[in-house]
Amino acid sequence: MSDNALLNRDESQDHESLTVPLLYHRRSINSTSQVAIVGANVCPIESLDYEIAENDFFKQDWRTRGKVKIFQYIFMKWILCFLIGAIVSLVGFCNNLAVENTAGIKFVVTSNMMLAGRYWMAFLVFSASNLVLTLFAAIITAFIAPAAAGSGIPEVKAYLNGVDAPGIFSLRTLIVKIVGSIAAVSSSLLVGKAGPMVHTGACIAALLGQGGSRKYGLTWKWLRFFKNDRDRRDLVTCGSAAGIAAAFRAPVGGVLFALEEMASWWRSALLWRAFFTTAIVAIILRALIDVCLSGKCGLFGKGGLIMFDAYSANVSYHLADVPAVLILGVIGGILGSFYNFLLDKVLRVYNLINEKHTAYKIILACSISIFTSCLLFGLPWLATCQPCPSDAAEACPTIGRSGNYKKFQCAPGHYNDLASLIFNTNDDAIRNLFSKNTDSEFQHSTMLVFFVTCFILSILSYGIVAPAGLFVPVIVTGASYGRFVGMLLGPHTNLNHGLYAVLGAAAFLGGSMRMTVSLCVIILELTNNLLLLPLIMLVLFVSKTVADAFNGNIYDLIMKAKGFPYLEAHAEPYMRQLAVADVVSGPLQLFQGIEKVSNIVHILKTTTHHGFPVIDEPPHSESPILYGLILRAHLIALLKKRAFLSNPVRIGVEALRHFSADDFAKKGLGNVDKIEDIELTEEEMEMFLDLHPFTNTSPYTVVETMSLAKALFLFRQVGLRHLLVIPKIANRSPVVGILTRHDFMPEHILVSDAAQALNSRELTPLLPPLLPPHEISKQNHLKYLLKASLCRTFKLRFTDPNRQMELI
Repeated sequence: MSDNALLNRDESQDHESLTVPLLYHRRSINSTSQVAIVGANVCPIESLDYEIAENDFFKQDWRTRGKVKIFQYIFMKWILCFLIGAIVSLVGFCNNLAVENTAGIKFVVTSNMMLAGRYWMAFLVFSASNLVLTLFAAIITAFIAPAAAGSGIPEVKAYLNGVDAPGIFSLRTLIVKIVGSIAAVSSSLLVGKAGPMVHTGACIAALLGQGGSRKYGLTWKWLRFFKNDRDRRDLVTCGSAAGIAAAFRAPVGGVLFALEEMASWWRSALLWRAFFTTAIVAIILRALIDVCLSGKCGLFGKGGLIMFDAYSANVSYHLADVPAVLILGVIGGILGSFYNFLLDKVLRVYNLINEKHTAYKIILACSISIFTSCLLFGLPWLATCQPCPSDAAEACPTIGRSGNYKKFQCAPGHYNDLASLIFNTNDDAIRNLFSKNTDSEFQHSTMLVFFVTCFILSILSYGIVAPAGLFVPVIVTGASYGRFVGMLLGPHTNLNHGLYAVLGAAAFLGGSMRMTVSLCVIILELTNNLLLLPLIMLVLFVSKTVADAFNGNIYDLIMKAKGFPYLEAHAEPYMRQLAVADVVSGPLQLFQGIEKVSNIVHILKTTTHHGFPVIDEPPHSESPILYGLILRAHLIALLKKRAFLSNPVRIGVEALRHFSADDFAKKGLGNVDKIEDIELTEEEMEMFLDLHPFTNTSPYTVVETMSLAKALFLFRQVGLRHLLVIPKIANRSPVVGILTRHDFMPEHILVSDAAQALNSRELTPLLPPLLPPHEISKQNHLKYLLKASLCRTFKLRFTDPNRQMELI
């Protein structure tokens, strides 16, 4: 092959690497739910609009509100926060109770068969019950509510960032999330219920705040105040905080989790409401636990909330113990980043398998269930039996209930330490690992085998089409890793093995999820021991710092894999060298202040834009000016009302008498008006609409020379959906274009005219020191800079130092 042919081929590969989407080569449409990475059908994603439309109608509506309506609004907001906390706490309690009893019955029946020597029958019962529960969870998720798969935290986090994925907060999703989570956790899959509880809390908040339902006759007028994205965002934030509070009985940790990990926008009033919501959760859970402690809650009598107060011993540690804690944090950070890397790869493989047909999703889930059952039942046979300790705090061996000393196949007076961890719920396993005065209870080989098993199974189980969380599997895996390290350092430290398990769980959580403050408080509330604060702070700080050097947190990786257009809090380096005029795209659709109905209908039918600039031109103004911005939903509301004019004249505020606030309120979930549903006569099509009273006269605007990084900060902090770009020169058109969330995405900038803009500028001083500047040719500046800014997620491979880089 000639040199010219090779050069042309290389140039075509370079062009493809820039223009082809980074994740999926066959899909350019974003998807809505966790099952996007396990083969779900895709559908468009829309942005939320947190901006207040300051038009004449809005001002009139607020001017007419008296003290009574203001009181109604404030009162209903607190009432909804109370209802969210109460309902989420009840759901969390019933969820724990159902898991505890369903899994408990399965373990009791299996143990009884083991005691009778019917080992094969015990295995069949164990594996069959797990398979049935997994199959049930997979079927209802795949066929009823695909958006309920996974933990749901990436979806809620994207929603609070301003991304509206249809179906994630529907009633069907809520029901399947609750029922499917109970079945999946009870089936011995290494999945948790904390993540699904966050999604459940957000669903409950969204459903309560959608302003009632005409379909079910729930149209209470007091709920109409919340028919907007701003108030719904606040309620969903409170719901996500309540979910964590219900999962871990950690009210303060829930608030901090919502603040640190979930919400992209925060204010002091929201902090107070979120704290009130989680306090309600804590109070109700405490009352329900007291009822269960009397033995009225089923098989085990504690309602599944047995992780709490798991480590309440007086902790004594010294300066000599700090190096061991530092080592624990460093290794936890490395393991956590490696865990994220493997999970991301497994999810992509699952997508290739499951995108073919729904049956493949269910077959994969069943295959993982069978593999898990074989592993969990077979591994305890490899462990040697241990004699029961003479000073055991509970009956040894444990027969017919949860406990630390499972008999399994051992002789009387002996127990199987590996079975004590495996043949229990995840909550029981964590309690056993965290427990005090048990330094001689587990063997080194047992703890190593259990750690590897949890590490592998938690990765394989998460991507199946069923509600599944990551919090509890990461805690179990980290606790086993920490206890193993404690066993290795036993004679050289003052810390007992249970404390090492707590610190190991914190290290693995910090390395995988990259949270600090919220995780610290959650672990403190979970263990009920404030003396652990310095050690937990240290291990979280070290593990997060080490893991950040390798990749992002697990939820960000999942959002990227799913294609959510999530706006980060920081700007990429190349954005400072781009002006907003470099990325704004067209063609721009404009409306006149008084527009013909047929023109409005035509533009709405031929475009998918959700915001349109309104321009006033002579004779309505001396020169062309930008009057404001009008939304698609408001235009459709005007067409439905048929507030048409025979002549193109302004009518002003007189038109407001024909409308109410409900006409322009955001509809409930899935009830979006479409232009195709409006039928107009030919006579009506020739009439006019005065858009002035309904146009937002103060939209956020930026001059075309503003840097893209500065525009990103404004867009994200205010929570915008549209950002108008106006010219710097006054004699040009009054508006250059509209910036939307899509324009800030690296995948869009890679193929936009910004490539030419950056290619013509000298960027060598900005390049990271990956290669000497003289080895990078000018025509590759853009590719080098853009891909270097993305290297936190995608690794780079240098094929030829003088030519290009390729993503691997």
